[in-house]
Amino acid sequence: MEELPEYAERVIEVAELIPPGRVMTYGDIAEWLEEGGPRQVGRVMALYGGGAPWWRVVRSDGTLLPGHELSALAHYRSEGTPLREAARSADSHVPRLDMKRARWDGDEGAGDSAHI
Repeated sequence: MEELPEYAERVIEVAELIPPGRVMTYGDIAEWLEEGGPRQVGRVMALYGGGAPWWRVVRSDGTLLPGHELSALAHYRSEGTPLREAARSADSHVPRLDMKRARWDGDEGAGDSAHI
């Protein structure tokens, strides 16, 4: 198996720390690592995140990842992640994440591994 680039390893390690039922944005992870930005984190997740809890790394507006909405929604429902029902005017009727309640700041439950 190919070795991950160091930055990718760090991003994946943070994704694996996010507790069930909680999420971090791409920007949150970049900020927590004090390196890169949302696009770099998104690229890492797209290329290497399949084995990590990818559904816990999300867009800041709470919309579900296009093309993966149903899979992510199943994870959110099984983990009890806070959701907001879609507006009646929404085309897809897919709920959004309730970012105020679901967002994890990396502190609670991170133990001694904070700021990898």
